[in-house]
Amino acid sequence: MEKRLAFPYGRALALSRMVLFVVAFGLVGAFLAFAPFVPMVPLLVFLVILAAATVLFAISPLLTEHWLTRSRLILRQGWYFHVSLPIAGIVSLGPADEAAPARVPLGVHRPLGRPTLYITGGRTGLLVARLGRPRRFWSSFGLEATELVFDVADPGGFLRAYEERRGLLTPVQADRADADLRD
Repeated sequence: MEKRLAFPYGRALALSRMVLFVVAFGLVGAFLAFAPFVPMVPLLVFLVILAAATVLFAISPLLTEHWLTRSRLILRQGWYFHVSLPIAGIVSLGPADEAAPARVPLGVHRPLGRPTLYITGGRTGLLVARLGRPRRFWSSFGLEATELVFDVADPGGFLRAYEERRGLLTPVQADRADADLRD
């Protein structure tokens, strides 16, 4: 059994962001073409910030994948979001029952009033992981979430691999003399 399995996720978010950054660079180019005089230092600072944002938010999501290890589910979106969930802490994992997939937000998003954190790059292949205990996430300003909705390119393969990994976990033996359930 492989130590770590990688599962790619949707690329719609990264591609839409790439289009937005290309438009931004085009607008900067058009501004430079028609501006009579532009100070170089502020322009260079702006271009460096724009290039860094492009790499971080448009290119890095193309370079990362969700991982399933022997004991953890690691969800990533680019270099700006990473969460590691112990498989033992996941109560259930299955297909998301979203009635309108077009309404699923792209990116890392936690709607107010719902304990669901969306980590989506696309709107197909959606899965939902329900956690045993609420967990706080810095990307949602410290709000708690009990469900994580994410997408993978091959949800069937992901679920088979998850069930296989879940079967590897050792059961808790509560009847031993030194059993500590840490609840």
